[in-house]
This record gives sequence, C-alpha cells and structure tokens, in this order.
Amino acid sequence: MKHAGEPSFRDSVDLMFNRAVRLMDLSPGLENKIRVCNSTYTVRFGVRLRGKIETFTGYRSVHSEHMEPVKGGIRYALSVSQDEVEALAALMTYKCALVETPFGGSKGGLCIDPRQWDEHELEQITRRFAYELIKRDLIHPAQNVPAPDMGTGEREMAWIADQYARMNTTDINAKACVTGKPPHAGGIQGRVEATGRGVQFALREFFRHPEDTAKAGLSGGLEGKRAVVQGLGNVGYHAAKFLSEEDGVIITAIIERDGALISDAGLEVEAVRAHMVATGGLKGYPGAEYVAEGAKVLEKDCDILIPAAMEGVIHQGNAALISAPLIIEAANGPITFGADEILRQKGAVIIPDMYANAGGVTVSYFEWVKNLSHIRFGRMQRRAEEYRHELLVNELERLSADRGLGWTLSAGFKENYLRGAGELELVRSGLDDTMRGAYAAMREVWHGRGDVDDLRTAAYIVSIGRVAQTYRSKGL
Repeated sequence: MKHAGEPSFRDSVDLMFNRAVRLMDLSPGLENKIRVCNSTYTVRFGVRLRGKIETFTGYRSVHSEHMEPVKGGIRYALSVSQDEVEALAALMTYKCALVETPFGGSKGGLCIDPRQWDEHELEQITRRFAYELIKRDLIHPAQNVPAPDMGTGEREMAWIADQYARMNTTDINAKACVTGKPPHAGGIQGRVEATGRGVQFALREFFRHPEDTAKAGLSGGLEGKRAVVQGLGNVGYHAAKFLSEEDGVIITAIIERDGALISDAGLEVEAVRAHMVATGGLKGYPGAEYVAEGAKVLEKDCDILIPAAMEGVIHQGNAALISAPLIIEAANGPITFGADEILRQKGAVIIPDMYANAGGVTVSYFEWVKNLSHIRFGRMQRRAEEYRHELLVNELERLSADRGLGWTLSAGFKENYLRGAGELELVRSGLDDTMRGAYAAMREVWHGRGDVDDLRTAAYIVSIGRVAQTYRSKGL
C-alpha cells in the first residue's frame, strides 16, 4: 500500500541503491550504468477462452546483462506493472551478485488473477505468454531463464519448458530454459522449499553471531524466539514450518489476506495451512484468536517479524508502530525506503530481502547446472561414498573385536554416517554454504566500516561492487 509522499517500489529500490553508492568509489557513468534497467518488453496477446477473446498484458524486464543468462521469476497477479517488474529485476541483479550466482537480473509478470481461470485455461494463457517471450529470446537457456514467483509454481514452469522444447526441437539444453520445474520434468529436489529454507538458514547464520543478535537486543539462539509471519504462501509456509519444527521458534501469529491468527502458545503451521487449503482463509481456525484486520498484527510484540508476501506492507504509515527488534524480509521489498529509515532510527535490525530470500535463485542455479550437465547430483559419487564409509566402520568394529575393546557404534550414527549424500542433501548443503558465504561478505562490511550501520546498505555495497568489477572486466 503506497502512502502519500512515499516513493514507488521502483524508486524505493533506487533510493536504497543511492544510499549505498554514496559510500563507494564509483565513477558517475558506471554508477548510472548499474542503476538503470536495460530493457522492458511489454506484450499484449489474445487467447480464445469461454467463447470470446481475452486480452492479457505481460512484461519481461532485463535490468542488467553484466552476466548472462539473466535470471528472475515470473509472477501472476493483478498488481503486476512495469514499475513493479523493473524494481524486482533490479533486486534480482543485486541478489544474484550477493550470493555469487553467475546471472544478471531479470523479472517477468502477467497481469492476471490465476484463481479466475481453471487449469486448462491457465495452460493456454501460459503457453501463449511463453511463446511471445521465447520467439524474442526472452526465454532461453543461455540468455534469459525464468523461475516461479508469486502466483506461479512447478506446473507453470513445466508448461513453459515444454513450450520452449516444442519451438526449439534440436536444443539439447532446452530444459535449462526455465527453473523451478517439477523433478520429473527436469527440476531438482528441494527447489519448492528453497526460498523458505534460505530464510531459515539466514536466521541461523545471524544467530550464530552474539554480537549481531545483541544489535537487535536479543540473545541466545533461535530456540524459544517468538515470530510473526505475514503470508503463508510457499515462502512463508516453508520458513514457518522449518523454523518451528527444526529450530524451536514459536509462531505466535500468522497474517493472511483475510485476517490473522494469534496464539501466544504457538500456532501449528501444518494445521493452519491445512485449514487454509480447505476453507480458503484463516477465519474459523479453532484454538487461536482471529483478527479481521490482519495488517495491525504486524505491530504485535515479537522477537522476529517475517514479512513473506507482498512489497510495501511496512510503510511510513505503520513503521513507527512495528515493535519487532529483528525483521527478516522473506518477500521482495516488504519494507519501503521511508519505513526503512524509520526502523533504522528505532534501532531495529533488518535482514534484507536480497539476502534473506536468495534461496530460490541459489537452488535455481543448481537446477540450471543440473540441466546443462544432464546428470542428477549425487548419481556418480553417492554409492562410492557409502562404500568408503562402510570400509571405515567395518575396520573400526574389527579392531574393537580383535582387541577386546568393546566399542559399539550407535545404530543412529551408523545409519546416518553410512548414507551417502543424494540430490536433496547436496542441494541443502550448497544452499547452506551459499547463505553463510553471503552473510560473511555482508558482515565484513557491516562491522568493518565505520560508515555502514545496517545490513541492507552492506548488502548493496557488496553486490554493487561485484557488478562493477564485472563491468570493468568487460572494458567499461
């Protein structure tokens, strides 16, 4: 929700960019080259549906081609606009640079409410949208690789991949034209959960550093921390599920489009999700307080606030009322530039979107590499790894028996140690390593420079610096 006197989402991203580059030594020309959006393609196409022709408007924006292919999701929502798509494409550039995936930034969107159309109709619409982009190389394994975003998922990506293959019958790398596909159609294990898992790994990394948690007025680990989650879509659901089930975080409130649920004892994420699927909303869920005005619950007292839905939900109108000392941006742009200034002055610590939700593009990168290599991760080495481990365990047990030492290895240890890493384990390992590395780069700037007092500015400085290096190596 945009408030009077507040910049647009696109301008908000630029203002955050400007705040960082003021602290950097870039020439004005290079600074502007990194800031501007290279191109935006607008397509309007018709599809015959329900006995008449429906016309749809879609966008594909390319912010930066300092590396190719460019990467970024396609969202289906009535709010989609050129301004929004260009802002998201810019964030993709900085996000990819921060987590060191070799992509430029792009984003796409279709102005549509997917709930208004049945599956067959959505397939027709998606295939036609994909056709318009593919024929202009705006979907291509080496030039532009989309992924799911709000309103899209594995199903839509499978349709797009199939449409590309139909139009490029001799391209052996056709499956790499899009990521986020279902595993049976060239996808990768762990992609659906990736963004939510990345949020979990980001919080774990933050809480590994007592000095950082102290900046938010917190102490200890994640266990027992109270969290409010806004948005129980793919990202919010997985983040809340993993944090509550694996890290002991207490989900005290969940906010959705029809209101919010509050339970200081903690909400069971799976049960809330099941209720939403069955009824279409949160209302009527037993065992929790229902609040019709969900946006007010963003102000609820908690340790961690996780906005995981739309951009601009924390703005100049409510930023001063936000009580959470730690906010992690699971969505893209949930905090406006004006709200960011207010929250920083209050002393809140913000883990920025370009880092916090980078799990999606990281695992998309793994999927793209898998498609180009034409082999599943773990297939070549998993059993060899198991055989090596088994040799070691057998030798230890033999030595124990021969020398009468009486050593025994617990069944749980043996089972876990002897199991070689498959695709899912390798994907999670790679994501964890990526999130740790990116946080270390941000933290070095955050703590190492006296003129940087927040993680967002640190993230921009790291990512802009990497983009600038790439452009310089190209002779700019």
